[in-house]
Amino acid sequence: MRVAVVHGFGAPGGEDEAVLNQVAALTRAGHEVRLVPANGRGRGPLATLRAFGPDVVHVHNLFRAFGRAWVTEWTGPVVATLRHGPHRGSRLAALQFPWAARGGLRQDPLLRRADGLMVLSEASRDACARAGLPRERLDVVPDFVPTVAEPEAAAGRDGAGDAWVCVGRLAPERGVLELLRRWPAGQRLDVIGAGPLAARCRAAAPASVRLRGAVGRDELRRALPGYRGLVLPGREARRAVPLVYAEALAAGLPVLAFEGAGTSAVPRAVRSEGTGVVTTPDAYLPDALDVAAKVFPTLREHCRAVYAKRYGEAVWLERTERLYAGLSA
Repeated sequence: MRVAVVHGFGAPGGEDEAVLNQVAALTRAGHEVRLVPANGRGRGPLATLRAFGPDVVHVHNLFRAFGRAWVTEWTGPVVATLRHGPHRGSRLAALQFPWAARGGLRQDPLLRRADGLMVLSEASRDACARAGLPRERLDVVPDFVPTVAEPEAAAGRDGAGDAWVCVGRLAPERGVLELLRRWPAGQRLDVIGAGPLAARCRAAAPASVRLRGAVGRDELRRALPGYRGLVLPGREARRAVPLVYAEALAAGLPVLAFEGAGTSAVPRAVRSEGTGVVTTPDAYLPDALDVAAKVFPTLREHCRAVYAKRYGEAVWLERTERLYAGLSA
């Protein structure tokens, strides 16, 4: 099958990585894939698509400058992945859905035209349904990540590390600064990530915290199995789990998630999938860490099983190929 993947690169986080992973997975499965970057100033991809002749066009991020008028001229099957759900105050959501404020998501030309719609989580599906998209049109297909380590290799390191790890951009919405201000001095923590709050995070971090800065995805994935657990303190109401959540499960690493005022996919996933412990930002953090330290060693194999069932390459490929085949038929 010929697949054209249209994507606007440049969003923060792991979205570009997820799209490149998917292109590679489709290629490994024997499909002929053409990646069409959607960063031009108003230049649509019609000429490229017509020259390639895909069986299906899969659209990810589209920023405002790229436009959407071209989708009404394309006659073949179109799939759209909603990577930024309609959460209030999101700059990226406003860029991906510039028509959302005028009549809701149902008026977005891409979403009206798409033959198939993918969302990354049940939380995103709920949000899009509340915004006016028919729930039955929304297929939940989470992003996958490559396997971090073979289970046998990772198992030899289980429980060996006594440090926690927090991975994320050092920005206000990620909650890392607030976490460091409350972090107990006797607990070791590695913080992996960079961002505008880096200096303030360094000033707030106790001596037991090491700020490692940004590291490559391969280095991160190799390191994750050696930690005690992943701490995700995000304050924003995320509609999809971050890529590092799936990377942690692949490494057999349970998750300590923080449930804030908004509905977020991370604590919802941790609860429903049984992959860790959920606490609140105002809870006494040493107690939450003690609970996690007792429970997490028993969850590592379960986390790997959840990864294989929901976030592995094989399950993503099976769901995506089934949707493509149905539309092209």
